[in-house]
Amino acid sequence: MIKVAVTGALGRMGSGIIRTILQQEDMELVAAFERVGHKDKGKDVGELIGVGKIGVILNTADEMDKVLKEKKPDVLVDFTIADACVENVKTAAKNKVKLVIGTTGFTKEQKEEILKAIRENKVSAVISENFAIGVNIFFKTLEFLAKKLGDYDIEIIEMHHRYKKDAPSGTALKAAEIIKENRGGGYFVFGRKGLVGERKKDEIGIHAVRGGDVVGEHTVIFAGDGEKLELTHKASSRQAFINGVILAIRFLKDKDEGIYGTFDVLGLRELRT
Repeated sequence: MIKVAVTGALGRMGSGIIRTILQQEDMELVAAFERVGHKDKGKDVGELIGVGKIGVILNTADEMDKVLKEKKPDVLVDFTIADACVENVKTAAKNKVKLVIGTTGFTKEQKEEILKAIRENKVSAVISENFAIGVNIFFKTLEFLAKKLGDYDIEIIEMHHRYKKDAPSGTALKAAEIIKENRGGGYFVFGRKGLVGERKKDEIGIHAVRGGDVVGEHTVIFAGDGEKLELTHKASSRQAFINGVILAIRFLKDKDEGIYGTFDVLGLRELRT
């Protein structure tokens, strides 16, 4: 049985992850966390997310060290915000808890802090901007397209619900990095305004749209003379991401040390440490 702890337990992703963990025969939810000062601290998490009493109470982030020592989860899943995630990772890694990290919006310094904590404590982690299986096939396809159509004008458009805090999305930035690497260079332009002049060939345009309840849509446009190719992924439910998280939890079961991505989980590249 894989013992799992979840942060951001009452959020849109966290609560969905918990519901899905409860349906797995090989997983057990042993701890759930929310931000410090949350009004529902101490209440049964199952009742808070509408599935009935499950015997796991809601703890807050300031209690994490104590709870991890007591409950000894195998894996902690983090879908929170960047600042909170950094501290959660440090605490979990110190307690030798494996990590599945889906939080986005990190600064370069925050990413370095996370990687340092994981490596110094010699734990394993899956870190991904997007856990949806289809999105990772989308990424893999972009590798091919960027190599073949790298001299085309390339623009990325992403749309998410009105509540998303970071922009552009981690998925859009990951797509841009893949394109840059596989076309042999380029630089990012985040939206355009005013007299910007002619588009430069090396530009990779990135545009963020926010509105409604859109779970996540990403389109990459390759525009050449006389033709245009568009690659799009649309998520209609957060369950697409949650399914990938469940696979990542299982993937870490026999991984004692190393930093992985969803390409590794899905077998889309050779495993690396």
